[in-house]
This record gives sequence, structure tokens and C-alpha cells, in this order.
Amino acid sequence: MSSELSLQNLSRQFGETRAVDKVTLNIRPGQFVGVIGRSGAGKSTMLRLINRLVDPSEGSILFEGTDITALKGKALRAWRRDCAMIFQQFNLVDRLDVLTNVLIGRLAEHGFLSSMALRFSDDERAMAIQALDRLDLVPQALQRAGTLSGGQQQRVAIAKALVQNPKIMLADEPIASLDPANATLVMDGLKTINREDGITVLVNLHTLDTARAYCDRIIAMRQGRIFFDGTAAQLTDDVVRDIYGLEGLRDFNQAVTSTSVRTSVPA
Repeated sequence: MSSELSLQNLSRQFGETRAVDKVTLNIRPGQFVGVIGRSGAGKSTMLRLINRLVDPSEGSILFEGTDITALKGKALRAWRRDCAMIFQQFNLVDRLDVLTNVLIGRLAEHGFLSSMALRFSDDERAMAIQALDRLDLVPQALQRAGTLSGGQQQRVAIAKALVQNPKIMLADEPIASLDPANATLVMDGLKTINREDGITVLVNLHTLDTARAYCDRIIAMRQGRIFFDGTAAQLTDDVVRDIYGLEGLRDFNQAVTSTSVRTSVPA
């Protein structure tokens, strides 16, 4: 049984727009994959298809012998636990403390009543503290999430995903709204989890420097299709010009000159 994530002729149409167009990809276990491309290229829709927040118009998603596109009910909830999603908007409950926000990542393991009451075991609390410790957030554990900086909130969101014990992490533009220092902390956190836990990571990125610095593999999308699939070394400036197109030259110039995240990663 393969732990490879396989997308086969995956498509999603919104009216006349084909947001994702016959995408075929195989992601090996433990890879750190960056997805780049212009706004509207289909990056976010592809991640939402994988997580089943959006249903495909055609094609299939396979993982460990299971057709993910056919899942419903409890099986679909189990998939969303195994395939954790991190959003640009953090998706935290501002009025709750940081520790409780992280523990919400455990709700898939609970019945209705304990979920409504937010009842968690001592083991789960220890798991949440450990996740916060890995992201240097234990001192903030009892603060309300809404009082944290954007970078801190995004790291709380990563800790929340981590306590799901996922096999895959999807991150949709996780650093798009962050300053350079916080962006670095978020990307370092994702890379450390990828290396130490062997969790497959797919992350949509808006800067080329970040993709080149952190990703084992870079996939570029253009008009809903895979336009490039290779290593950072293969992503030359000529290839980038082709990815962004002449009409996107301004986007290209911004992307290649951005230095929002440093170009070295932790060993």
C-alpha cells in the first residue's frame, strides 16, 4: 500500500473557469513541496481539492489505497485529520487561549458531547504543550489567541495541525501577510516538522526566494495546469519568466526581487 499522494487528471471548474485543469502529480512521503504561480493560477484550489474542502469536477486523489474523492461522513473527517490544513487567515478562536486553540486540533478524536464541552485529557494537554514548545510558544499558552502577533498566531495554527498527528500538512500562503522575521519563524517551523517527523508538506508560496530556500521540490502552476516540476536549481530565471508570462512581468519582478525570508534553513 503506497503512502504516496497521487492526483490523477484532477480538475475543478467554476462556471466557465477551469481553476484546476487535469493535474497529475505524485508526491512521495516526506517531501517538502512548494507550489508557486501567479494569483489565480489554481494553487489554493488544488490544496482545497486535496483536503476535500472543494470537490473535484473530475479526476481522483489516491492515498494509501483509498480514493479520497469518494470519502464521506466519518471517513472524510478522518482524512481531514490525516491531511491537516493551515490557512493564511490562521483560523483560530480569538477569545480562547492559545492552549485551547491547539487542543481544538484533537476534536476529530472526540464524540459530540466532549467536543461541545471542549473536554480534553491530560495526555492531550501534554501533547498540545509539547507542540507549542516545538514552536517556541509555551510562554503564550494561556494568552488569548487574539492578543498574539500574526506570526505567533500562524505558529499556533501549525501546533494545532501538529496535534492531529497528520500524515500530510497543507499550508495555503501561510506567510503572505507576515513580516520577514515572522515569515522565517513559520517556515522554519514547517521545515523542522517535515524533517523530524517525516510529515509530507505542501505549501503555496508567493515568493521565489522562499521556495528556493526551503523546498525539496517546486511545482509551478499556470492557468490551472502544472507548468514546472523540479528542484530549486532547475528553477532558472528563464523558467520563471515562462511561468509568470510576459503579461505577469510585474509579478515576476516582485517575486524574484523579494527577500521576505532568508535563504538559509536550519540544519
